[in-house]
Amino acid sequence: MKPHQFPEQPAHIWTHFYNLSQIPRPSGQEQAVRDSIIQLAQARQLTHQVDSTGNLLVWVPATAGCEQAPVVAVQNHLDMVTVKTGDKKHDFSRDPLTLQIEGPWLSADRTTLGADNGIGVAAAMAMMTDPTLVHPALELLFTVEEETGLHGALGFDTGMLSAQRMINLDTEDWGEIYLGCAGGYGYEAHRHLHLKLPTPGLKAWTVHLKGLTGGHSGMQIHEQLGNANKLLIELLVDACDLTWQLSTLRGGVAHNVIAREASAVIMLDERQLERWHAKLAAARARWLSYLPTVDHQLEWVFCAIAVDQPLVLGQADTEGVLDLMSILPHGPQSYSLQQPADLVDLSCNLALVNISNGELRLQTSLRFFNEQQTVALKQTIESVFRSFDLVYDKILDYPGWNPNFDSPLVARTQQLAELLTGQPVALKAIHAGLECGILVSKKPGMDVVSFGPTIKGAHSPSERLLIETVAPFWQLVVRLLAELAADRG
Repeated sequence: MKPHQFPEQPAHIWTHFYNLSQIPRPSGQEQAVRDSIIQLAQARQLTHQVDSTGNLLVWVPATAGCEQAPVVAVQNHLDMVTVKTGDKKHDFSRDPLTLQIEGPWLSADRTTLGADNGIGVAAAMAMMTDPTLVHPALELLFTVEEETGLHGALGFDTGMLSAQRMINLDTEDWGEIYLGCAGGYGYEAHRHLHLKLPTPGLKAWTVHLKGLTGGHSGMQIHEQLGNANKLLIELLVDACDLTWQLSTLRGGVAHNVIAREASAVIMLDERQLERWHAKLAAARARWLSYLPTVDHQLEWVFCAIAVDQPLVLGQADTEGVLDLMSILPHGPQSYSLQQPADLVDLSCNLALVNISNGELRLQTSLRFFNEQQTVALKQTIESVFRSFDLVYDKILDYPGWNPNFDSPLVARTQQLAELLTGQPVALKAIHAGLECGILVSKKPGMDVVSFGPTIKGAHSPSERLLIETVAPFWQLVVRLLAELAADRG
């Protein structure tokens, strides 16, 4: 059900976005949403093709009289990040999202909203259904599995595209035009750990850190948001003067998300509970002294639990895990010299950790503009893995999109945006992995621009879309397509 006061204009884009919110679309499970777009295309006699990776390409003929204008590609991804709060019962593979409006923002009830990149997908669908648009021939590309490593774009054959100009609608700051993005590299590492019976007399307790904001590991890495994996380890290291043994530990949800929750099951001496409570309180106070305000809802769940026949790590393995997680880097590693203070050149996200059944698994990912700058960081991470006897594999490897400040498409988009807003519009690169980098690497010389409405908190349950930016975003799309339709090659 649509929330009260759900936006009505622009009608096509809001109708499509609501319909998308009712179709589950986790990465790797895009068939239902892809089928819905195919049905939309078939109802309008539009040609389409699905490639072997699952990407969908829809061809939209030019408006009458605009047939001589060069073809333009419009690119978005179908999948969404699936993160929810611990108290929310939601099955992302089956349940529709519950939308809500809070002031100027559209969000979902304790889950990600999927505006990343659903609002762009809705705009592309509107290009199929809005008869008032004036546009050149369009190639609408809907990719899959972007959020788990840009796999759709990596598997796409750009020979299917005739367009030499492309509009990407997957950036999230209205009033800014993007002309470059970071590349990415990632690791998964694992090793076997030795288990034993706990020392007699120790009791099972859970230590659960929650209430952090989390967020996008590229676009928000410079905000110094708390990483639950690192903070929980900090607490456990600080508690090494107490008697406890580690049974399980887990935190994080995906390689491109800053971990917002982490928990451990430990066997402890209940005679030391007062000292545990003191350490928990001291850790929280310490973190509140420097974490951003949005993370000030962090809290501990510390309670006894029932565990059947618990097993724990040996002392050497426990110390090894604490040392490993303490040493592995997280956060910005260097900043841009051209766009300082908010554009990170190189970063690392300690995204996932899972210790269960005697097996340690973790994921860490890098983002970069200049791949040469990653060499030392890769050497550091791989050296740490080897030092702690971890086996590691590459799980991500995609190129960046190098900024082209001489792009005619960017210049035209900037000019139209400034006429529309009456304000200067900044040209920026983004420390996130857009599919533009992959597609441009496969189709050199393609002219690309990216823009979108304002989305905050992407990749977290606080994801929200600023409603008032959608109409001007769509107006810019409409005006840009009309101007490109007037070209004659």
